[in-house]
Amino acid sequence: MLTFINLIYFIVAILFILGLKQMSSPVTARKGIVWAGIGMFLATIVTFIHPDGQKDFANYFLVNIVAIGIGGSIAWITGKKVAMTDMPQMIALYNGMGGGAAAAISAVILIQQEHADNLIIQSIATLGALIGSMAFSGSLVAYAKLQGIMKKSYRFANQQIINGITFLIVILLAINIATAGHGYSMSGLLVFFVLALAFGVMSTTPIGGADMPVVISLYNAFTGLAVGFEGYVLGIPAMMIAGIVVGSAGTLLTQLMAKAMNRPISNVLFGNFGEGGGEAQEVTGSMKEIEASDAAIQMAFANKVIIIPGYGMAVAQAQHKIWEMTKLLQDRGVEVKFAIHPVAGRMPGHMNVLLAEAGVPYDIIADLDEINEEFETTDVALVIGANDVVNPAARTDKNSPIYGMPILNADKAANVIVMKRGKGKGFSGIENHLFFKDNTRMLYGDAQATANKLVATIKEL
Repeated sequence: MLTFINLIYFIVAILFILGLKQMSSPVTARKGIVWAGIGMFLATIVTFIHPDGQKDFANYFLVNIVAIGIGGSIAWITGKKVAMTDMPQMIALYNGMGGGAAAAISAVILIQQEHADNLIIQSIATLGALIGSMAFSGSLVAYAKLQGIMKKSYRFANQQIINGITFLIVILLAINIATAGHGYSMSGLLVFFVLALAFGVMSTTPIGGADMPVVISLYNAFTGLAVGFEGYVLGIPAMMIAGIVVGSAGTLLTQLMAKAMNRPISNVLFGNFGEGGGEAQEVTGSMKEIEASDAAIQMAFANKVIIIPGYGMAVAQAQHKIWEMTKLLQDRGVEVKFAIHPVAGRMPGHMNVLLAEAGVPYDIIADLDEINEEFETTDVALVIGANDVVNPAARTDKNSPIYGMPILNADKAANVIVMKRGKGKGFSGIENHLFFKDNTRMLYGDAQATANKLVATIKEL
């Protein structure tokens, strides 16, 4: 029986790896999700024939069915109802649930003390408990920030020192739990979990909302590691492999995201985003407004247009209208491309998902490195609700918190049209120098309503 179970786990592991590989490209991402889903289904089914469940099969079967029913129903309902704009916070929430589940498994293992005399297993279980708890509470804070429940970052005097002391205490408690055999107390274990959860909260609340994509990716890596550790403790190969794959992928993605912002991960976690090293450059010029009809005419008679989508497009759900406008421009012989910054939106790949949902072909979607040189030969750059990723201050203002971050060179286009709801500074709170440049015109209003006007005007030409 165990041989058969391990064979299924091996197949599951292959499906997880192949699924993740397929998700690396928008073209095959849907297939990857299906493969990974089949793997998860097999991993779930095989638990019902595991020898550990045969000791009290009726109860084991009932508990699992109830748990799957409750969890599956909640996931199905929320997955159907959640808007695409809310996808980042849903991912943060679900990721937190994964970390919490790993921490809960560790709690049971440590309370039972079955492996208390095994230093390796006890240490791994304790480490899984620590990482899982931090990922759980930290992801909930990330969810609250993205959902708008927590509307600002919270900082207080000596916060990093207090966080450091808290983490040191957690580490000392973890060492005691891992090495004391049966000698550690349940009260000490309780304090360990409470402080680990508290540290996840305290280390995430100071981080600005603009850094949440990196934080979500990092906690995703933490969750994967925690699951992998618990898989080792439980002796479940599929759980180990799935956790390791998620952990390594999340770590790589976190590094890529931080690189895209030209900021070390330590700066994201421990720096105060939004606070530069000195007095920021004074913005010169003024914002100059343009009417939708004039913007439409300018694009309709252009040779080349590059569209830069941002979170504003997601909020307005304007991607379908923007694609309709794109097709109208293409029918008039205009070359149209979409430029995607790695940290555009509020989660990795957010803009790619939105454009794919609208049916935009992948061959006209380019990332920063592929398209940046083309802006100098572009007649119109259309920015839709993006802010930091097109801010020239990243190149020119050494005191800006985004200085050094690679940006899309929209300002180098002959003309720039910025679709924006109002004159605010955007999610990060940083003034965008692009909006004040002589070649930039501001097109105010809801992105979907404005896109409707652009489409109507182009049709009339």
